[in-house]
Amino acid sequence: MNKHVSAIAVAAMVVACASVVPVVRAEDKATIECSMTFSLKGWSAFYKTSKGEGKVTCANGQTLAVQIKSEGGGITFGKSDVKNGTGNFSGVVTIDDVLGSYGYAAAGAAAVKGSAARAMTKGEVSLALAGTGDGWDLGVDVGKFTISKAGAKK
Repeated sequence: MNKHVSAIAVAAMVVACASVVPVVRAEDKATIECSMTFSLKGWSAFYKTSKGEGKVTCANGQTLAVQIKSEGGGITFGKSDVKNGTGNFSGVVTIDDVLGSYGYAAAGAAAVKGSAARAMTKGEVSLALAGTGDGWDLGVDVGKFTISKAGAKK
């Protein structure tokens, strides 16, 4: 048998097998409910940065210890200490979908004890955060909120 004919036959079989695989669209995947509890401490003087830790829990029983980092820029001044913060995710297919950087924009003013809520997104996954804490903050900032596995090197 000719080498070229064999290569063409193999290529045709690969294409035929690949076309049998069903196409799975993102909207066809079942999503799971996941939430997060967290604490976060930070400061801002034009550049805003906060670090903390948390735990993600999903309705299917999966849990994940996470590290949190929030950073951004704008016209901000202050410091904060959020304890007992909560977050709710939507659009999650697997627990690893919660990992990554979420974009946000915020404006506000708070003093001493305050509460805040923030919604952010990354692709098809959204995160709504709420928390109370101590500190003060004044300004407008745009940035990112990054969730990574606890103990992960950056």
